[in-house]
Amino acid sequence: MSFAKYLLVFFAGLALIGAGSVQAAPRPNIIIVMPDDMGYGDLGSTGNSVIRTPNIDRLSTESAEMTNFYVSPVCSPTRASLMTGRYNYRTRVIDTFKGRSMMEPDEVTIAEALKEAGYVTGIFGKWHLGDNFPLRPQEQGFDEVLIHRGGGLAQPSEPIENDRRYTDPILFHNGEQVQTKGYCTDVYFDAAIDFMKKSKEAGDPFFVYLPPNAPHGPYHDVPEDLLAYYKSIDLTPALAGNTSEKHKDTVARVFAMVENIDENMGKMDDYLKESGLIDNTLVLFFTDNGPNTMRYVGPFRGMKAGVHEGGIHTMFYARWPEVLKAGTKSDRIAAHIDIMPTLLEAAGAATPEGGEFDGKSILPLLKGESEGWPDRALVLQSHRGDVPQPFHHFALRTQDWKLLRGSGFGLESLEGKTKIPGFELYKISEDPGESKNLFGSEPEKVKELRQKYTAWMKDVSTTREDNYAPPRIFLGVDEELISDLSIQDWRVGDEAGWGSAGKWMVDFKRTGPYEVSVSWTDPVGARSITLNIGERSTVGELAAGESTMTFPAVSVPEGETAVSVEVGGEIKKGETLRFVTFERQ
Repeated sequence: MSFAKYLLVFFAGLALIGAGSVQAAPRPNIIIVMPDDMGYGDLGSTGNSVIRTPNIDRLSTESAEMTNFYVSPVCSPTRASLMTGRYNYRTRVIDTFKGRSMMEPDEVTIAEALKEAGYVTGIFGKWHLGDNFPLRPQEQGFDEVLIHRGGGLAQPSEPIENDRRYTDPILFHNGEQVQTKGYCTDVYFDAAIDFMKKSKEAGDPFFVYLPPNAPHGPYHDVPEDLLAYYKSIDLTPALAGNTSEKHKDTVARVFAMVENIDENMGKMDDYLKESGLIDNTLVLFFTDNGPNTMRYVGPFRGMKAGVHEGGIHTMFYARWPEVLKAGTKSDRIAAHIDIMPTLLEAAGAATPEGGEFDGKSILPLLKGESEGWPDRALVLQSHRGDVPQPFHHFALRTQDWKLLRGSGFGLESLEGKTKIPGFELYKISEDPGESKNLFGSEPEKVKELRQKYTAWMKDVSTTREDNYAPPRIFLGVDEELISDLSIQDWRVGDEAGWGSAGKWMVDFKRTGPYEVSVSWTDPVGARSITLNIGERSTVGELAAGESTMTFPAVSVPEGETAVSVEVGGEIKKGETLRFVTFERQ
């Protein structure tokens, strides 16, 4: 933890001590469940007539609900905003890969603030805000950590030997690689429940962040019994008009993963009831973005990565029997940035000194206290690249209106582009399906909302110096003696996709020596390999039939520099390297 960050959390603790008598009731336990790429319409409670989600459907009836709750179009931005109460553009999280899903380590997280307030904290599932020190969840306030790396299992940041498995996955427990047993979602929930049990025995209030990587693709490894069921029924009502066999198969696989999440929600509820914790446990359930295929999304349109409602509008259930009345609903707009201030208020915890939230506590709304609630403007924007582009792939939502430009998540910039979708304006309170574009008939409203957006972009873009520079990975620290640099976090400039050659921006805290290994998924033939560390280069030979080569006793310059690897010969598709591993000697 940096000294500045330490001071923020320290003064928050002093404030909490001074306010300790204000919170008369016991602090609630807190659980956030946020599935990955599950859509608004993937529940019986939201109108899906073919999926089986009895436990989450019951949770919806036992909860207070926000009916206009928003998240970012893709995952890392949502996770950064959730963790900090701030728009992700303030946190250096811009994208989902290429080093742009790493969060500024000086940001104060929910876990850090609750830990300072006396909570024990645990994460089980997907972090996606940095795989190396000081970006990992254990450096960001979490006491217990069981996660996969990067954006998901079956992605390049997973251990090569995991071989794309969701079943019996190799995960990371408090920084150590571990072999687990069972389907990934089952593993996360079982570990979370065990953490709850230990916390209860110790008499500690707990904060559990439970973001499974399901139902994110790929879809090759799903619970077989549930898949058989969904392949046996007519999925037509959920297919959004695409009745191809391939689409039906994909949706069946997604629904199998969703039902597995629901089964685990039931298992968790059973524990909360048996342990007597359920009445004073605040459970939040929502998703990180829209669905990963075009499928049923209730009254909305669109999917993940889009800025129409289907891509950013999620269900939001909050159950806390001792405080929140079941069935309370609020239609006031809210978003991921509101979670941290809401949880701090619920826990009677202090706002970190100097902490400036973009969100606000929606606890009054969840209690049914909406009188005098002001209108506000929420902005959801995400697209590929290093720096946000003004008015590119964004949505601005007020209580009644929504201005958007769905100009394409995959585009880094609109410069030089001619065929780009234009702006759209909707009276969204009356037209949730976004069917009547009023952009041409409401020029004054368009002007007003454009001004709000411009002020927002200027504000978030000036949060700190080098506002959009990615954080650096620290190497050689005692907390991480072996550091795997994966292509999840290399910088590849303008190359599409994961890229074929890049560099890692690092900060060496010790000069070494290090044993440095370069690894591929499979052998790529005999190659000359050059390891570049700043201005220093070391050359070696990768033998035919080998997928790893090692440079022993490498010394490095202390401080900030770049690491890259040059591979002799043509790099064919599927031959991109996976890891450069530094082991401090």
